[in-house]
Amino acid sequence: QAKSCICHMCGAHLNRLHSCLYCVFFGCFTKKHIHEHAKTKRHNLAIDLLYGGIYCFMCQDYIYDKDMEQIAKEEQRKAWKLQAFTPTVVSHYQCTMTGIGEKYSTWEPTKRELELLRHNPKRRKITTNCTIGLRGLINLGNTCFMNCIVQALTHTPLLRDFFLSDRHKCEMQSPSSCLVCEMSTLFQEFYSGHRSPHIPYRLLHLVWTHARHLAGYEQQDAHEFLIAALDVLHRHCKGDDNGKKANNPNHCNCIIDQIFTGGLQSDVTCQVCHGVSTTIDPFWDISLDLPGSSTPFWPLSPGSDGSVVNGESHVSGTTTLTDCLRRFTRPEHLGSSAKIKCSGCHSYQESTKQLTMKKLPIVACFHLKRFEHSAKLRRKITTYVSFPLELDMTPFMASSKESRMNGQYQQPTDSLNNDNKYSLFAVVNHQGTLESGHYTSFIRQHKDQWFKCDDAIITKASIKDVLDSEGYLLFYHKQFLEYE
Repeated sequence: QAKSCICHMCGAHLNRLHSCLYCVFFGCFTKKHIHEHAKTKRHNLAIDLLYGGIYCFMCQDYIYDKDMEQIAKEEQRKAWKLQAFTPTVVSHYQCTMTGIGEKYSTWEPTKRELELLRHNPKRRKITTNCTIGLRGLINLGNTCFMNCIVQALTHTPLLRDFFLSDRHKCEMQSPSSCLVCEMSTLFQEFYSGHRSPHIPYRLLHLVWTHARHLAGYEQQDAHEFLIAALDVLHRHCKGDDNGKKANNPNHCNCIIDQIFTGGLQSDVTCQVCHGVSTTIDPFWDISLDLPGSSTPFWPLSPGSDGSVVNGESHVSGTTTLTDCLRRFTRPEHLGSSAKIKCSGCHSYQESTKQLTMKKLPIVACFHLKRFEHSAKLRRKITTYVSFPLELDMTPFMASSKESRMNGQYQQPTDSLNNDNKYSLFAVVNHQGTLESGHYTSFIRQHKDQWFKCDDAIITKASIKDVLDSEGYLLFYHKQFLEYE
């Protein structure tokens, strides 16, 4: 019965147009005209005309419904036919369609366009005001923990290059349940040029399906979501069954492990015969203790002598990321209550344990342990940790172990090794308390432009804003592998 799909209050045809499911009424979501209609008429259900999601004004949230998704797909196919798509094109769209929403057809240049390209062979430069790749994400009900991780992943340079060059070849039996396919779609959405916020409802549904401990509308931990997402992506890159068998990600060559997996070396030294037992384990992130936790924190900072390590100015009383890394890689005496059987002495002896980096990942993610859970207390640690824009991991390598004597830092002689140098590109922050909080993120664009992502809202940020933030998850990318 509708004459045209425009907002009945302001006449706009964009602004996330929704249709009332009780009467013939279209209203834009951005300007809340559909909200006003729902309130006055008590018509509490409306459908998003771009993606087909149903919004309930009583729950103030989108509802996932399998039947409605199928109806939306059928209606979209009808729309393509009405727009005079050829049967070949329609079948191509049907085969490649993994969800509701806009899809991108292959571009074939016309003769006129080919002529213009010959006359203008230079690549278009990205200006400082360019917003390509920046897109907000709608909060689907306490899903800020997911949105901030998605922003970090979609702005990971090497991961972006992989997905935008269409390198993913799905090996899952059902591509519609493949999280890697959904990530590929997300990259298309982010770099399509659209400015309206994206609704990641399919991503949320897939996460709920494959990581059931994250299902539900309770607030979840962003770090836990990151590890769960990397695990599912790793499994789906190889097909779910093969991925489960390859439970050691270090032996996998999928894009996730190529970028995020490093090797952590553990050296256990017998205090009697000084024999060393070495193991190397894969890791996706490094969790670092903070001052203020119940875990004793060794004061490692050089003090207030104005010295600079890793580009961090050591102000008296300020803890730095380097301090946390030095504590993480210091020798630790295991004590008499944790004796291990020495392969040299063939008896249980006291020993020391030291962790170092055997293999550095392309993306180093540092998790600052701000949430403390123990039998006695549950609390958030708000200690400020200074972190640098550029980080040299050479001092924490297994090869540099001899440069640290008795846990004291010494400047390594091979600090000019560029392979170990990283640049900060994303920071996830948590505001509020353990029980009630909100996640936001800072992401880097075009080498030196920073933006704050707060669900659907993206604002320009200064480097000072980034470095002054509390910091929960810090993402660094190897400098020599950044293509920007």
